[in-house]
Amino acid sequence: MQPQPSRRRISPRRLAALASVTALTLAVSTSAGNSGLSPGTSTAGAGPSTLSRTSVHGPCMISAEGEVQMSEGIPTAPGYTRSTGTVRALTLMIDFSDAPGEGDALDRYREFFPETSEWFATSSYGRLDYRPELPVPDWLRMPKSFRAYGIERGAPFDPGYRELVRDIVAEADPKVDFQAYDLLNVLVTPNAGPAALDTVLSVTFAGNKEAPSADGVPVSNASFVYSRQDDGSGSYDRTGYRVLPHENGHVFGLPDLYTAEGGGAVGHWDIMSEDWGANNDLLAWHKWKLGWLDASQVGCAADPGTREYALTPLARAGGPKLVFIPLDDHSGYAVELRTRAGNDEAVCRPGVLIYRVDANVDTGMGPITVYDSRHDSGGCTRSPNVHAELSDATFVPGESFVDRRAGIRVAVTAAEAEEYRVRVTRTPPD
Repeated sequence: MQPQPSRRRISPRRLAALASVTALTLAVSTSAGNSGLSPGTSTAGAGPSTLSRTSVHGPCMISAEGEVQMSEGIPTAPGYTRSTGTVRALTLMIDFSDAPGEGDALDRYREFFPETSEWFATSSYGRLDYRPELPVPDWLRMPKSFRAYGIERGAPFDPGYRELVRDIVAEADPKVDFQAYDLLNVLVTPNAGPAALDTVLSVTFAGNKEAPSADGVPVSNASFVYSRQDDGSGSYDRTGYRVLPHENGHVFGLPDLYTAEGGGAVGHWDIMSEDWGANNDLLAWHKWKLGWLDASQVGCAADPGTREYALTPLARAGGPKLVFIPLDDHSGYAVELRTRAGNDEAVCRPGVLIYRVDANVDTGMGPITVYDSRHDSGGCTRSPNVHAELSDATFVPGESFVDRRAGIRVAVTAAEAEEYRVRVTRTPPD
């Protein structure tokens, strides 16, 4: 789902929509499948990718205590789309009698591709070969008017949405073999419904056990995109497509990191928090969760004492990328190095990013919290509609993060162009 940029005032109507949508992008475990496929190989509909780990990582494998919607726990629960190897995205452009598609349907497709595929290739270090496919290159007309479906917000289990999905399957099935695809993208004609700045309509069915079936497989991981959000930043033509990578993040099992208040918990450090304005990447925790990091790239700082770790820029392939410091079986601190490169266009203060991950918190309720090294500074970004306060949250040499209650200190000790060093100290808590 797509929230209002944090610098703009959010209308009461939009806040209500956000609060409703947050609770309705459910993560339901429905099926497991093959995983960890290398690029160029595929089993359509396979489950989430295998997490790269060793026995050393055991204490860092946090999980939820009970049923949590799209938990940040690892490994990702079954039922989602595999996030490594070749992933085939069935892409359909739909319109309605009261909102006919304007122009060529392929123009709608070109609003999102090839940029979405390139974004995933960059973020995954080439481990996700994302292939959009167009068995129906024209507008697929729905049998009812858009108004008749009664869709007023991005709530996937509303009766109108259920009916729309059934109709999409019925209209497309004669031309589409649904068994051949891993996920579904529905690019709705932009003139259906209000603008994205007014109401959240873009939504994702993720691991949906109530999904209709087609060709013997459930259509359980599907992203719907309505109008793209023109945030007034001047980057609309370059970055407006990123609502689709955000929505596809859900079909891979990632939760919303924004809350009803906007992007104040994570800011622009992850596309699951803010998907407007300048380009941004995923957090290292998510890259490990998606199978894009090897076990050798992830340090688990579970033992008492002091240990030094090297970190290389998250945007660059290879090298150590993440240190995780478990607090208990359900939460911990993640440490990574962010620089302005790759998908990270908005980074204005390169340095070490530190955030807390809580597997017990539902999507949209703040499962990740970034810690700000410079409280109330106003930030360093000049990019419009990027959460400013957290833009300079990173820690640099000479600065430390301290949790006295847990007995944890993370000190940034050195910085070079291609590597930072951090010292993690665990002592008995106060």
